[in-house]
Amino acid sequence: MGSAILDQLKLEKMSDLLKQGRRLDGRALDEQRELTIETGVIPKANGSARVRLGNTEVITGVKVQPDKPFPDLGDKGILICTAEILPLADPLVEPGPPTEEVIELARVVDRGIRETEMIDLHQLVLLENKSVVGIFIDSSVVDSAGNLFDACSYASVAAVLSSTIPKYEIKDEAPVLVEGVTSKPPVKTLPVSVTMARIGDQIVVDPSKEEEACMDARITITTNSDGNICALQKGGENGFTVDQLTRCSEIALSVGTKIRKRFEQLM
Repeated sequence: MGSAILDQLKLEKMSDLLKQGRRLDGRALDEQRELTIETGVIPKANGSARVRLGNTEVITGVKVQPDKPFPDLGDKGILICTAEILPLADPLVEPGPPTEEVIELARVVDRGIRETEMIDLHQLVLLENKSVVGIFIDSSVVDSAGNLFDACSYASVAAVLSSTIPKYEIKDEAPVLVEGVTSKPPVKTLPVSVTMARIGDQIVVDPSKEEEACMDARITITTNSDGNICALQKGGENGFTVDQLTRCSEIALSVGTKIRKRFEQLM
């Protein structure tokens, strides 16, 4: 009962502050938490990054290896994103198969990178319909403090930008590694996801864990370097008005431009 009363008081306080254009942690409604990006944190990976978005922390590794193409995509390399939330990251997380939330997290990150066509997968073909290069991006949430979508997305993009692609040659229709020769991944654009929550009539960027607990709806919008919206994911029990969606789109473009400059420094 005491916890319920405390939660209600926190919600009322949050609602009062939002009406004044303020938040519990002092941020403006369209202000992200502090973002730090560190690359090269996993020496044995082909690429890696650690991202801290406020107190949310994610470590992502990239593995590159030859593989067979998907049956209907023989002219493209493979891109697969996975995610996990470590039990130490959140007291409510338990070991075991991925939950629906974790599956959604991986799919949103994957879709943002794939639909913006960040990587030219056509350049990863070794032998059409038989052998291609696969890029596997694995994110582990070390500290869950809200907005895992953007934290995992930023870590994945940064890890790809820091990665190297080994060179393979085809001999007898099989890929053979060429020792000591690597190249950068064929990056065409820089995707940036921006997640927003609606609490009452207010839209807040980069919701904290407390804000996520009482939000009415959530939306993640991913844009490319040309400012085009390429992917969108909605969550929560309720929706957005047309005016609110327009506002979310404008925020995604504005915030995305700032984050993209951080990625450009990694290229």
